[in-house]
Amino acid sequence: VQLVESGGGLVQPGGSLRLSCVASGDIVTIYTMGWYRQALGKQRELVATITRGDRTDYSDSVKGRFTVSRDNAKNTVYLQMNSLKPEDTGVYYCNALVQTSLGRRDDWGQGTQVTVSS
Repeated sequence: VQLVESGGGLVQPGGSLRLSCVASGDIVTIYTMGWYRQALGKQRELVATITRGDRTDYSDSVKGRFTVSRDNAKNTVYLQMNSLKPEDTGVYYCNALVQTSLGRRDDWGQGTQVTVSS
């Protein structure tokens, strides 16, 4: 299973970005999908998750600013990020819990850089 993120970049404080992550490969179904981020020198942290039934969970730091969504037909998860702050800077990783023909696995994308700076 491969997860490929896109949509990162440089944005000014207060701006918006939309990240996408497409899963491909031996996929029977995808359970929870989510986004994590890692700032320089810090541990990777949860940003948002979404179940197959569209139940969502957010870290307190992004509630009200970020929205996670998914398109099950396209095996894709999105992260709409509004009102971005410098502390949102980091590498954003896509995560998916996937049922394959060989069993269940937890997969990660390669990450996409988000930089919030004036």
